[in-house]
Amino acid sequence: MLKELRPALALLVLFTLLTGVVYPFVTTGIASVLFPYQARGSLIERDGKVIGSALIGQSFTAVRYFQGRPSATVAPDPADPSKTVAAPYNAANTGGSNLGPTSKALIERMAGDVETLKQQNPGMQIPTDLVTTSASGLDPHISPAGALFQVPRVAKARGLPEARVRELVERQTEGRTFGILGEPRVNVLALNLALDALKP
Repeated sequence: MLKELRPALALLVLFTLLTGVVYPFVTTGIASVLFPYQARGSLIERDGKVIGSALIGQSFTAVRYFQGRPSATVAPDPADPSKTVAAPYNAANTGGSNLGPTSKALIERMAGDVETLKQQNPGMQIPTDLVTTSASGLDPHISPAGALFQVPRVAKARGLPEARVRELVERQTEGRTFGILGEPRVNVLALNLALDALKP
């Protein structure tokens, strides 16, 4: 039996070292040299301080900022660890809500969001992504329509002409990847940083 066990254990140790140590170090090293920005998490800095990542959304609630998609991520309730509380864009607990189209909680949440958005822009069609969560709950992008819908609110809160804010949204709109993959999109954090940099 030891004769059969020895090669099996040797292979286990060998492949553990190759796939668990050598391969990650080599791929991380290559990525750090060829794609340093992406290898470090696509971090965005302002004044030498990391303020976020281009890959993970953030919760913006002030009316003077563009807001991202709703996020369904949660975290343990500090008062009762057996329960959870809403924690938007919680990268430690990424995932959708798993609420189906007949869920009362989902219908009520979406109806409340729709009502809030209708008050902001009466008569305008509300883009779907402003009331639906992404599968990961971390999506940092919204559609160009979702950004343009928010222009009147942001422009009014900042005392800027709507045309100027709309032009900023158009400049921040990213096209399809390689011209064919995905849809045009706007990174909310990048847009808000560009907005803060606008001179009145």
